[in-house]
Amino acid sequence: MSLVAIGINHKTATVDLREKVAFSPDKIHDAMKSLASRTRSGEAVIVSTCNRTELYCNNGDEADIIAWLEEYHGLDHEDVAPCLYNYHGQDAVRHLMRVASGLDSLILGEPQILGQVKQAFVKAKEAGTVALTIDRLFQNTFSVAKKVRTDTEIGAAAVSVAFAAVSMAKHIFSSISTTKVLLIGAGETIELVAKHLKDNGVASMVVANRTLERAQAMCEEFGATAITLAQIPDYLPKADIVISSTASPLPILGKGMVEKALKQRRHQPMLLVDIAVPRDIEAEVADLDDAYLYTVDDLHSIIEQNMASRKEAAEQAEVITEEQSFLFMDWIRSLESVDSIREYRSHSMAVKDELVERALNKLAQGSDAEQVLIELANRLTNKLIHAPTQALTAASRQGDLNTLGQLRSALGIDKH
Repeated sequence: MSLVAIGINHKTATVDLREKVAFSPDKIHDAMKSLASRTRSGEAVIVSTCNRTELYCNNGDEADIIAWLEEYHGLDHEDVAPCLYNYHGQDAVRHLMRVASGLDSLILGEPQILGQVKQAFVKAKEAGTVALTIDRLFQNTFSVAKKVRTDTEIGAAAVSVAFAAVSMAKHIFSSISTTKVLLIGAGETIELVAKHLKDNGVASMVVANRTLERAQAMCEEFGATAITLAQIPDYLPKADIVISSTASPLPILGKGMVEKALKQRRHQPMLLVDIAVPRDIEAEVADLDDAYLYTVDDLHSIIEQNMASRKEAAEQAEVITEEQSFLFMDWIRSLESVDSIREYRSHSMAVKDELVERALNKLAQGSDAEQVLIELANRLTNKLIHAPTQALTAASRQGDLNTLGQLRSALGIDKH
């Protein structure tokens, strides 16, 4: 059995090339069937995300798999080959386990990749390109990724600005499930903040944006309320948490507006997180009692500390993936030994059946029974010792003492 992993990712190729080798969801079913047909086992899984495209095959030829990838997307070998990486056997197993555990991601330890690998596996099963080996490989990989999450702190610390902003809110409020949030802006960062807030069960969200239509489109996804920037003074007094990220050249929240809102709140504390550059919230807001203002610089210092923490956890995770890849290869070898035993036994039985049939024919023709039995024993012995004798002779002539010793032990010549 030979496991092969061939891929391209954010470390080896530009976005432009990654887009060209990606597989769209509506085509990946047929693509996996096509790829599997190029392997001897009919087993293949394609993992395709914005940051990577990887092909996992059992009993496939590396050059043929690469040729298939280039043919499928209509790309030149000279453009693709320099950006590809490939792994075989245990290295392929370890790589898949590292990918699913977030050890090979753009953001170390990010959890989304595990879901993407699981989805790829489900699609492969639907396409009928999963059998014993690939099934066991991916099931083991999911267990390893879970073990990495459970036994290490690789996913505990925030390493994105959006996640760090929400994590800070969780530290300041005993439970953000009872808090009301005002988000200013409707770009990618605020959208990610909204996702983290929803995942943490925040009570309510209001999204303020210069373009109401853009805010409304985002609010539909997260069950939030959309308002314009001009409406912020009306909603600010109700907000326990304010997170802002716009492209405005001038501050959107001034000290006076926040001070007025705090008075209406009867000085209940307000957390303000400004992740815009240039700033959306005047720096003087930090001077107000009951206003807790954090900037993008504050978050970056948290992220740097957390990245260091994740790197320590990653070292532990690497040990786990290394150990588990060894265990998987032990299972592969056990399958190979079972196959070998089955083949050896089948061959021996075939030899026996052939010689017994010959002996029975001779007895039926009236040959001497004692002579027939002696001939059967001699022929059976000679047939069964022929291959081991050749192996012993070759090892002896080559001076291969290690192989010679293993053969003697296997044949029961050396008894200790």
